Amino acid sequence: MKEIIKTKNAPKAIGPFSQAVKSGGLLFVSGQTPFKADGKGIISDNIEDQTRQCLNNIKEILKAADSSLGHVVKTTVFTTNLGQFDRINEVYKEFFTEDLPARVCVEVSRLPGDAKIEIEVIAVI
Repeated sequence: MKEIIKTKNAPKAIGPFSQAVKSGGLLFVSGQTPFKADGKGIISDNIEDQTRQCLNNIKEILKAADSSLGHVVKTTVFTTNLGQFDRINEVYKEFFTEDLPARVCVEVSRLPGDAKIEIEVIAVI
């Protein structure tokens, strides 16, 4: 059984997918790009701002599913420039401070809306 999670406090899906899906004690949050919650564009061109917006979007989706960042067990970070890895990590550490989730970070050639970063997470419920 699965439950679809939606919130107006994060950008709506821009394709045929859900913001998140709850199933089997886990929450799968779709990749979040740095779009503002109203969907009207990317927050800024700055990688720190973009990282923060992605994580704030994730935080809102987790909240809608009665979960939180403290329940995240795995993150996947996609960036168009691994040279900004240290700058991404500085913001990431603002959101994940202890009992850190497992993580993968990979460089990709392009992301939706020409974002510089996209982050997806898996959380326990």
